[in-house]
Amino acid sequence: MECLYLEPKSQSLLKAYELFEDLNNLRPVVSQKLLEASNSIKVKRLFLYMGDKGNHDCVRYLDLSKISLGSGKHAIIANGVYVAKYQITVPTELK
Repeated sequence: MECLYLEPKSQSLLKAYELFEDLNNLRPVVSQKLLEASNSIKVKRLFLYMGDKGNHDCVRYLDLSKISLGSGKHAIIANGVYVAKYQITVPTELK
């Protein structure tokens, strides 16, 4: 989650996704608590998007009704692809 928060200042979103791909043993209970406690809408939306994209099991067990995703669209990058489910714009390489 810290990598997602620091993006794009310290690393690219593509690099963060590559790291995220290998995290296929995330515990749903811990992920749920961290997402609920996070104040960053960007982190929460990116985490859920990458979890869906990577077919992570933990995402299926999350209670999204308890995770505030804010409102409105968020452009993670200026020129990218819009993902309606999470209302974010990601690099075309991630679509």
